[in-house]
Amino acid sequence: MQYVCKYAPIEIAAGFDMDAEFLNPSADNYESADMIIHSNVCSFSRAIVENRLNNDNAPLLLTTCCDSIERASDVLKNQEQEVFMLNLPHNAEHCSKLLYKNQILKFIDDLSQSLDRTFDIKKFCSAFNDDDDDEVVTGPYISVMGARLSSELLEYIRRESPLPIKNNSCTGLRKLPKPLPGGSLDELITWYSGALLSQTPCMRMTDIKQRRDLTEDPNLCGIIYNTVNFCDFYSFEFSKLKAVLKIPILKIETDYTNQGGGQMKTRLEAFFENALSDIKKEADHVDILSGDSSYYAGIDSGSTSTNAVIIDNKKNIVSFAVIPTGTKVGESAEKAFEEALRKSGLEKDQIKNIVTTGYGRSKIHFRGKDVTEITCHAKGAYFLDPTVRTIIDVGGQDCKIIRLDHEGNVLDFVMNDKCAAGTGRFIEMMAQSLQLSLEEMSTYGSKWTEEVVISSMCSVFAQSEVVSLIAEDKKLEDIVHGINKSVASKVVALGKRGKMEGAYMMTGGVARNVGVLSAIEEKLGEKVIVPKEPDICGALGAALLATEIFKE
Repeated sequence: MQYVCKYAPIEIAAGFDMDAEFLNPSADNYESADMIIHSNVCSFSRAIVENRLNNDNAPLLLTTCCDSIERASDVLKNQEQEVFMLNLPHNAEHCSKLLYKNQILKFIDDLSQSLDRTFDIKKFCSAFNDDDDDEVVTGPYISVMGARLSSELLEYIRRESPLPIKNNSCTGLRKLPKPLPGGSLDELITWYSGALLSQTPCMRMTDIKQRRDLTEDPNLCGIIYNTVNFCDFYSFEFSKLKAVLKIPILKIETDYTNQGGGQMKTRLEAFFENALSDIKKEADHVDILSGDSSYYAGIDSGSTSTNAVIIDNKKNIVSFAVIPTGTKVGESAEKAFEEALRKSGLEKDQIKNIVTTGYGRSKIHFRGKDVTEITCHAKGAYFLDPTVRTIIDVGGQDCKIIRLDHEGNVLDFVMNDKCAAGTGRFIEMMAQSLQLSLEEMSTYGSKWTEEVVISSMCSVFAQSEVVSLIAEDKKLEDIVHGINKSVASKVVALGKRGKMEGAYMMTGGVARNVGVLSAIEEKLGEKVIVPKEPDICGALGAALLATEIFKE
């Protein structure tokens, strides 16, 4: 038997000599599910449907925890799958326990008829184990809270975290006491119903006061708060915790697919690097390159360009190189590094340490250490101008807003999610539609005469809008101006989520686009600092970190 909810009476399966399997599937895509269930239904419900349609399945036990699970139940039943659905009360009051007891007794009868077996009370009682199977965590720890998350993501968080992890999410809070021996079936199930409903409540319950226990532990050092795409229950709790807690908290959102791993990896690693900077794992730095001269390098492997910076021990920039990122990350990094070496007149063995950053950072084999672009952009921007408090980094495939304190430490950051809107890729797509070069896109909008609005939040639909505007014989200058304002709106809207404040600095290749820069400044009502070489800010930060890591 498979189940998905901590309130599901899974110990009943043991009374019928059945195993209970926790169903927590992720999916490569929803190709099968999308044929029979709407794409705006909760991602987890779609993952259940996708999994059940493509695998041999045991009976499925669900509870009415939300509308989307009920919808998944209806869909699977229409596919002639064996699904048991229990009506789950919203609280643990006396009447609710009696109602749920009757639901469990009915489930026993239905399962007995389906299997043609008799329920064995002794075997049911033997399914309870008062030993805590979870890893015992003592001392400082990080809590994973919020909605359910995949086993793969939880394992990644455990592996990368500098502190032990407690799984206090929807998937990790199921714990029941052991029943007392003796008693009738009715008495036993009455107790069982109460035990299930008295667990630490999930956010769909009406009384959630007990959840405060999850955040009042003095050993709690940080929270990774997970939400599921198209599910609002846990977003409300995150907003409250973010406002009242003094410990670091990171919100992540998952859609139960195996896509977007790069962005998730960047967010989590940046959280560990910055919010928990005082509690680090022992450095795994290996001084791969040796030499007597004090020179250090940083390499930023981005989706569009790979940038290398070499500095000396006085933090002077000796040379830098910016080259297009090819199909092989390692080769692009080597070319950028070699070009920076050529410009500097240095040899490889004169570089004492190399730190890499960007999406390809972990694929560069000759690195000393890899660090997220969040940390590196913060380091580079603050070095260039210590007055900066908000960094607007618009790269080829994502946009990041990074807030700094007066010492250059990362206070908070936000990133766009799996969408090209507001990024360099968006501008590139629009330029292709208008048959303009990126250089022309940068300046065309300054000559606009008519306000043209690009309203779509989706890059593909926005491209369709541009095609329609061309068909309406709108001037290219006006269309480009509309595109610039669209990018600015998305960037600033993202920044408002991170409570951005001046002074502002814009980094990344898009900072060279004067039209977008002007539109962002107009939205902010304030001038934005642009470094002389905005592309290399991340690589510069990596090089600066290389000097510090070497000293450690």
